[in-house]
Amino acid sequence: MPTVNDHYLSALPIMVVAVVVTMATVPLARWISFRVGAVAQPGGRHIHTQPTGRLGGLAIMAGFVVAMATFGRGVQDWLQVVVIAVVVAVLLAADDILGLAYWTKLVIQGLCSLAVAWLFAISIHSVNLPGLAIHLAWATIPITIIWLMGMQNSINLLDGVDGLAAGVVAIVGGVLFLAAVNRLGVEPSQSGVILLSSALIGCCLGFLVFNFAPARIFMGDSGSHLLGMLVGIITILGVAKVTVALALFVPVLALALPIGDTAFAIFRRRRQGVGFAHADARHLHHRLLALGLTPRETAITFYLATAILGCVGLAIFGHRKILAVALGLLLVALALLVWRIWRRGGFAFQQRAEADATRLDRPHV
Repeated sequence: MPTVNDHYLSALPIMVVAVVVTMATVPLARWISFRVGAVAQPGGRHIHTQPTGRLGGLAIMAGFVVAMATFGRGVQDWLQVVVIAVVVAVLLAADDILGLAYWTKLVIQGLCSLAVAWLFAISIHSVNLPGLAIHLAWATIPITIIWLMGMQNSINLLDGVDGLAAGVVAIVGGVLFLAAVNRLGVEPSQSGVILLSSALIGCCLGFLVFNFAPARIFMGDSGSHLLGMLVGIITILGVAKVTVALALFVPVLALALPIGDTAFAIFRRRRQGVGFAHADARHLHHRLLALGLTPRETAITFYLATAILGCVGLAIFGHRKILAVALGLLLVALALLVWRIWRRGGFAFQQRAEADATRLDRPHV
């Protein structure tokens, strides 16, 4: 298990295994996708031009599970986390193959989240604010279920551009890793969070080799829900469980873009009088594409924004000097974004965004 002095080197093997296994199993997942008909066809809201397999979540699951089984068996609750990872990936792979109704996916999300909170006893027991500790008591399980379902849907809705969800989650994993490192000296249990975060980072990076634009495989609902569930669980086992004021702000800030986009999508659809699962092309990444950015540029913009917000969260959590890094990233991101907008012809993009919004695909949760 990692210590304050060797946590970086100790976390490296589990990350490497996750990367290698994920990369090795992506071709198999792609082959299975075409064999069982889990293929995303071009058209509608989709921006890809070639039929693309969407069972990449199975490769992500394989990378995470093998890495944890190899190097993470000393982590408390490691087996429970592995079991729920397999269950989520396999159940949501059914949606990638069959195209399940949105309410069916909600039921799956709810049952898996309930299993984590009640059966495996991985839950948020209190929320600590400056000068105030709120013990959730009877609300522990409901709040945990809401948190886990929120994470799954946020990452799922984020998965609309090649490499976007995997890259953002890898960065969030890095933020959770550093937050755990910061607490390791006073809370040895954070060593487990370090290994879990490392495995998460590894499987995301391994998948990005095939998923960054132009993508050769999609993660599908199996992958996006799996990553959302893992992020939710790691935050509960890590920063959301410590007794430091504002600790919960670390994952919330790092995931501010997908969380905010999800909340606004629900609000927007309610105002339009349609169901919250009604798909549209008005998400933030769609608007950036309409602005003139390429899929790669859109993904990189999200990466930079996530890293900036993560740095701010880490500064609140104790990494004070990292604010300088956040400001530097902010300047780089803004400069690149303004430059790309200028190269694309300015800010006249709203009509294109509205036109894209009319191109709907199947309901998407």
